[in-house]
Amino acid sequence: MAKILIIEDEQSIQKLLSYDLNQAGYDVEVASNGKDGYKKAKNGNFDLIVLDLMLPLMDGVEVCKKLRDEGNDVYVIMLTARDDEIDKITGLDSGADDYMTKPFSPREVIARIKAGLRRQNKKVNKEVISLKDITLDLKRHELYLNDQLVTLTHKEFELLHFLLKNKGIALSRDRLLETLWGFEYDGDTRIVDVHIFKLREKLTTSEISIKTKRGVGYMLEDE
Repeated sequence: MAKILIIEDEQSIQKLLSYDLNQAGYDVEVASNGKDGYKKAKNGNFDLIVLDLMLPLMDGVEVCKKLRDEGNDVYVIMLTARDDEIDKITGLDSGADDYMTKPFSPREVIARIKAGLRRQNKKVNKEVISLKDITLDLKRHELYLNDQLVTLTHKEFELLHFLLKNKGIALSRDRLLETLWGFEYDGDTRIVDVHIFKLREKLTTSEISIKTKRGVGYMLEDE
């Protein structure tokens, strides 16, 4: 049974999500502010976190950043209060894997959670991929750059893995979106651009690079 943490201060939304997810067969815990949510997320072994952007005591961005800085790659779905691009980019830039805009339907939430859990729990082959100065450990879900561990979110790891498997091939945003977020994903394709940007930042000193192919998408090359 998957274990899910809901960090949401609006009691009506918290109760609705908790009820629907319990009915769907998930083990659910809740927190009503960012500080308590962070403590639970840090100490609990959760498979997925539903995290509101605006929270008392500690906002969702800070909660997510602190977890990522500590190497926690739990799948995070950020909830934003309005259909605002700044909110979405802010949430993703903090390390969230996906976002949802309020109001939303219970079916939509459960569909997104199922998709996230499928990707989080996907079995990886017991092998290592090496190219130039980077090593991707698929069993441990770790990236090493010049033998130094680089912290990646779950989605960043999946993206780099897919780019490495398709080195030298131009991949469209739509293909990356469909492969890594799923056919059922109905969010903006710019989520791909945000994750590419974050991945590039972490590979700044590497001999490999992610090139932008105008009119197509992205391609990984070794310089």
